[in-house]
Amino acid sequence: MSASAEGLDTRRRDLVPRSRPHSTSSPDAAASRARRLLVSDLGPVAQLRAGRLGRRLPQLVVGLMLYGVSLALMVRGNVGLAPWDVLHSGIIQHLPITLGQAVVVMSFVVLLLWIPLKEQPGIGTIANALIVGLSADATLWVLDEPRALAARIALMVGGVVLCGAASGLYIGAQLGRGPRDGLMTGLHRRTGLSLRLVRTLLEVAVVLVGLTLGGVLGAGTVAYALTIGPLTQLFLPWCLVDIDPPERG
Repeated sequence: MSASAEGLDTRRRDLVPRSRPHSTSSPDAAASRARRLLVSDLGPVAQLRAGRLGRRLPQLVVGLMLYGVSLALMVRGNVGLAPWDVLHSGIIQHLPITLGQAVVVMSFVVLLLWIPLKEQPGIGTIANALIVGLSADATLWVLDEPRALAARIALMVGGVVLCGAASGLYIGAQLGRGPRDGLMTGLHRRTGLSLRLVRTLLEVAVVLVGLTLGGVLGAGTVAYALTIGPLTQLFLPWCLVDIDPPERG
């Protein structure tokens, strides 16, 4: 749901918050911080054992619900969708399903691609695959498209900003990357290409397929691609839950 839910630039190492100064920099402190930042690479059991579930689970759910809302805002703005949503909007031109259902279906299709890449899903991975699409459909059901161009642009801008905040929330919960983000990081590990290049190639590919199917491309697509990374990086330091994952044996 970059991603979508997943289509955003949600790489953990690229989004390490730099706004938390430390007065000391001992090897033990550095190792502890590294373990916290890499908790998303652990399995679902280890992620749950890392603690603070009373905050992390609600934060994950809220973040994913807001992600779906942000998707719907961009749809109703009708001035361009996020790259993965260009594909989703193209799919529903040919299948009798809603946009949210297309998001869910594609999430599980992408998860199948995790198998050869040997990516490890987390609790948040499955939650991402389900909640974003359901939230998007619920929002689209109650929100109509405005006629005025200014209002539509406002919805698009609001959707992009909200997506950045939602990304910070669900990534900060540290319960697993989304399906599309895992595909990106898996390809990065397997090919040796940079994360930025892999992300660009993936998004260009899904946009081209989406356009072929009749998906919606516009100024909002460009705005999303240029700003979602910086926006997520802006919000993440405020949302990152400070936890101590269990030591690996």
